[in-house]
Amino acid sequence: MTASGLGVLIDEGLSFDTDDEAKGDSTVNMSSQEWKGVVERSVALMDMVLKDVLILDAGVSEFEDKVFAGVEEDPELSIHVEDASGVNKPGVLARRLLSLLQTGIPEHVAATKRIVDENGRPSRLVRYWLPAGVLLLSSTTILRILVHRKQEILNWIADLGATMKDFWFNWVVEPTRKVIGTIRHDSNSEIAIMSKDSLKADRESLERMVVDFAVEKPDFATEGGKLTDAQIEDIRAKVKAGDVTPVLRAYEKDLRKPFYGAVRGDLIRSLLIQVQKTKVDLEVAIGGIDSLLKSQELVFGFIGLTPGILVSIGMFQYLRSIAGGRKGRGRHQRAGKSIRVLRNIDRIFSEATPSQNNLLSYKDHGLLISEVHVLRKIAHGLMPGEIEKEFLEDLDDMANVKGIQIQVRALERIRWAYAKWLQ
Repeated sequence: MTASGLGVLIDEGLSFDTDDEAKGDSTVNMSSQEWKGVVERSVALMDMVLKDVLILDAGVSEFEDKVFAGVEEDPELSIHVEDASGVNKPGVLARRLLSLLQTGIPEHVAATKRIVDENGRPSRLVRYWLPAGVLLLSSTTILRILVHRKQEILNWIADLGATMKDFWFNWVVEPTRKVIGTIRHDSNSEIAIMSKDSLKADRESLERMVVDFAVEKPDFATEGGKLTDAQIEDIRAKVKAGDVTPVLRAYEKDLRKPFYGAVRGDLIRSLLIQVQKTKVDLEVAIGGIDSLLKSQELVFGFIGLTPGILVSIGMFQYLRSIAGGRKGRGRHQRAGKSIRVLRNIDRIFSEATPSQNNLLSYKDHGLLISEVHVLRKIAHGLMPGEIEKEFLEDLDDMANVKGIQIQVRALERIRWAYAKWLQ
C-alpha cells in the first residue's frame, strides 16, 4: 500500500506534462490557471494519500480509486470554490500545505511506527527472555564451577600461552631464520642426506682396493707381467669411472671353482671389493638426490614456513574481526546486500504488469523507487568518486518512468558496468 501511494505521488504529483526536449517552451506557454490547478491537485493528492495509505484492509486498486476520487471531489479545489477573484486561493493552499507539513506528516510517521511495532520484529525482551532466564537460573552453578576449578582454568590459560609461544618460535621464527640463512648461503642451513666427504673417502678406498688387487694379480689386469705406473694410473681412472674389470675377471674365474677360490681367498676378496663398489654407486645416486635437494633448498624452506604463516594470518584476521575490524567485512556485506537489492529490482520488472503506455503501475513504480533508494544508500562509498557519479546517473535512468525496456536496459548496464564493486 505504501509503495502504491509513493508511486501515485511521484507519477501524478506536480505533473506538468512537459517533455525534456521542450521543457522551457512548454512551461512558458502553459497558462497560469493550468499550473495553479496542477499545484492544487498535487497538494490534495498528498493529503488523500496520507489519509488512506495506512488503511490495510483495502486493496491496492481500491486505494488508488479512492485517492483519485477524493482528489476529484476535494471541496477546496478551485473548481469547487466560488471565488471569482481568486484572492483567497493562495492563502487556502498555503494553510493546507502547512497543515500537512506540521501535522499530517508527523502523524503519518507516528502511525507508521505503531504499525511496525505491532506487526514487525518483536522487542528484545520478547526475543531474549528465554536465554536470559536460563542464564540467570544457572548463574550460581556457573560461579561454583569457576571457583572450584580456578587452578585448572589458570593452568589451561598458561598452557594456551605456552602453546602459542612455542608455535610462534618453532613454526614461524625458526623456519624464517632458516630461509634467511638459505638465501645467504649459510653452510649450517644446507639440506644434506649424506656427509660431505663420505663419497670421496669411499671412492678412494675402492681405488686402493682395486689397484692393490691388480698389482698383486696382474694377470687379471693385463696380459703381460708386472704393471707399470701408466697402467696403474689407467686403472685408477677406470675405477673413478666405475670400471673394475680386473676384479670382475678374478670373480668370474673363481666362480668356476668356488671352493678353491674361497679357500685361497680371491673369491671373498673380489666379493668384498664389489660390495665396496656397490656402496660407492649407492652413494653416487644419493649424492645426485642430495644435489637436487640443495638446488631446491629455498623451496623446501618456504614450504616449511607456509603452514605457520597461514595459521598466523588466519588468527590475526580472526582477532582483528573480533577487536572491531569490521570495515572490510562491512564493505563485503554491503556489496552482498547490493546484489540482493538488484535481485529485488529484477523481480519487480519481471512480475510487473505494464500499462498501455508500457509504463510501470503505481505500486511497481513505488517499489522500484524504494529499492533504488536503498541501493543508493548501500553503494555510497563502495566506488571511486567518478564511478559513483556515473552509477547514480544510471540509477536515475532506471528509476525514471521512460518505459520498461529502457529501465531494464539500465538495470543490465548497472550489473555489468559496476560488477567489480558490487561483488
